[in-house]
Amino acid sequence: MDVEKIMLDLEKKHPGEVEYLQAVREVLESIEEVYNENPQFQSAGIVERLIEPDRVLTFKVPWVDDNGKVHVNLGYRVQFNNAIGPYKGGLRFHPSVNLSILKFLGFEQIFKNSLTTLPMGGGKGGSDFNPKGKSNTEIMRFCQSFMLELWKLIGPETDVPAGDIGVGAREIGYLYGMYKKLAREHTGVLTGKGVNWGGSLIRPEATGFGTVYFANEILKNKGMDFKGKTVTVSGFGNVAWGAVQKVNELGGKVVTLSGPDGYVYDPEGITGEKVDYMLELRASNQDIVKPYSYEFPNAQFFENKHPWEVKCDVALPCATQNELNKEDAEHLVNSGCICVAEGANMPSTPEAIEVLQEAKVLFAPGKAVNAGGVAVSGLEMTQNSSKLNWSADEVDARLHKIMADIHSACVKHGTDAEGYVNYVKGANVAGFLKVANSMLDLGVV
Repeated sequence: MDVEKIMLDLEKKHPGEVEYLQAVREVLESIEEVYNENPQFQSAGIVERLIEPDRVLTFKVPWVDDNGKVHVNLGYRVQFNNAIGPYKGGLRFHPSVNLSILKFLGFEQIFKNSLTTLPMGGGKGGSDFNPKGKSNTEIMRFCQSFMLELWKLIGPETDVPAGDIGVGAREIGYLYGMYKKLAREHTGVLTGKGVNWGGSLIRPEATGFGTVYFANEILKNKGMDFKGKTVTVSGFGNVAWGAVQKVNELGGKVVTLSGPDGYVYDPEGITGEKVDYMLELRASNQDIVKPYSYEFPNAQFFENKHPWEVKCDVALPCATQNELNKEDAEHLVNSGCICVAEGANMPSTPEAIEVLQEAKVLFAPGKAVNAGGVAVSGLEMTQNSSKLNWSADEVDARLHKIMADIHSACVKHGTDAEGYVNYVKGANVAGFLKVANSMLDLGVV
């Protein structure tokens, strides 16, 4: 496999799709050795087939606001690969949504879902619609219009969307309500559903819980744990919320959260009523964290800055793609950070990853670390299929085991001769081998 030639051809076909091309390059560089050791992959054109989505669907979404004005947004669904199960991946509603971002997310989802060992393929979708500042009825109208197109493309054994940025329990409810009306059936076609109508317990917290479980496995592998560790977290959505909860449970201290306006630093730790306050702030549709520093005077707010300048033992980027750059990575290295685990999808730039790995910081990528969310989505699908509901403890125990198994797979495929675990390589190789071998078994389809 000639990575540079493949990337050159891909860039010619998809110019300007920066995030997608970045994600493909990272995977190809990681799997190059194992790919070249298996000539059957090359003769079957596995890479060439894997890096292009099965199909990309684009549609307009017209909706009417509360003043009677008509708006039109773009809707997307990228069905990337279904070699090991139905397409599975979230829907993102955010102004930044474009084809490049969704293709990057869908491509990453293939390997993330493969790592869980659950039968799920990779997909992603969404719209450039912004739920912020919209009324509930406006969001409902948009979701219903979106589903009028999407419902023909999905199904419990075909494609199972979930939530993502801008798509929480409210949006999933409106989307599912319209799907149920159109399809005239109650099925597990969406995950992240309300617990009253087919949802799984701990799903909102699952990605954050899984992130911390994985980070704890990294620390355990080096004879450490979270007790007494100072932890920086970015974001303050569901992932950050779950991560803060679990770090506190394991004896660590979270000292930062962030938003688009900057970050807050609370040296006393973000626990108890402070977590409740952040949840209330998020629920108020304010995409900012500055008010935290008014509510809790010992906290400081740093406008338009990243939390990675704060001294920490463990860093958990839980916000969005490419939020941790080379300069941030250098701050983390110089402050003595020992572990960076990505709770978001590709939050670290390639230059940042290079800095961290050269300094032998324990770095693990989002496709492994944040697989807990889709893992619990897969468990929700299982519960829906069997018409059962599991307790929170049972779901949490299954999640914990899945994350420990993913860590073991990364160690198996990513440990070098000196004992350093390259978690990027380990995750990519482990995820790739399951998908590639399945594609071989299924023939050229």
